[in-house]
Amino acid sequence: MSAVGGADIARTRAEANRMPLPPLLVIDPLREYLASVGLDGAGELHARRIGDGHSNVTFAIEVAGRRLVLRRGPRPPLPPTTHDMLREARVQRVLAGAGARVPRIVAVCDDPAVLGGPFYVMEHLDGVVVTDRMPAHLDDPAARREMVFAAVDALAELHGVDAAAGPVSTLGRPDGYLARQVDRFAALWPTVSRRVLPTVDALADWLAAHRPASLRASVVHGDYRIGNLMFEPAAPVRVQAILDWEMATLGDPLADLGYMVATYAESGAVATPLELTPVTRGDGFPSRADLVDHYVERTGADVAALAWYQVLALWKAAVFCEAIHTRWLDGERPGDAFAPTLERGVPVLLGEAARLAGIAGDARR
Repeated sequence: MSAVGGADIARTRAEANRMPLPPLLVIDPLREYLASVGLDGAGELHARRIGDGHSNVTFAIEVAGRRLVLRRGPRPPLPPTTHDMLREARVQRVLAGAGARVPRIVAVCDDPAVLGGPFYVMEHLDGVVVTDRMPAHLDDPAARREMVFAAVDALAELHGVDAAAGPVSTLGRPDGYLARQVDRFAALWPTVSRRVLPTVDALADWLAAHRPASLRASVVHGDYRIGNLMFEPAAPVRVQAILDWEMATLGDPLADLGYMVATYAESGAVATPLELTPVTRGDGFPSRADLVDHYVERTGADVAALAWYQVLALWKAAVFCEAIHTRWLDGERPGDAFAPTLERGVPVLLGEAARLAGIAGDARR
């Protein structure tokens, strides 16, 4: 584990001030902060960036033999309603109290003098995240199916948390959730994009005109996919924790199911920028339809309108991926290999959404 690294990590404030862009982590003030909250800041602190996220940023850190994980927002400037680290930490603490599978938060810092913005620190979990290869204990046909169905089981369990009880009820306003999602992302597009893609407005109109009635309210993760799950490092197959709670709120649970299905890599399906666990295209993995059937078996949900939720997921993803692409064009994401692919990737997302909606759309735009 490296103590410094590239444009992301500096050792001292003086070193950070000499860098062309502000680093995301500065070793010395972080070590002082950890000591001030009783997390043993004595000795060398090592850090490295981890995860495949393209929004908030996660680091593995180690100090005096203790392993922790730090999460913070990306470099500013940021839209005012995104990357709220304090809220993200609060969501996890509330859900931990309700028995949800979340990492334990050990410190929350709202002082921008430490790292330039709020961040939180959580326990390090000894598990595995599945992206482009399978861990050995999951790499046989039976375990592959068990892994995917375990992910669906964890989602059903999350949706079973009582959204009207105690502190959980304060995490969002479920009434009007779907309408707000459409309105918010339609308004975001002109603020994050420099190009004209007519399919964006066409999909916004379709989503508004065909919006289903929400049948129930639940905790909604907002980015629920296999790559945001930590699995146990050995058999039996089990989801240890659900990660990345930036988008969590209260709303329609089918929004999570639609997103999971839309992001799930299936053999023969069009690849999109949301496909962050491509290994599930291989042999022995359940299909998207199998995921839906298993969720229905667990929850009894009516999924007749699920295609609408898949369109919503793909369309929203096009908007936030466009924001990433524009930040890269502005020089705010140096060295980011993912962002340049979005010149083509965003139209692909819109094309897939248009196909599901049954409206005209062109992935070649």
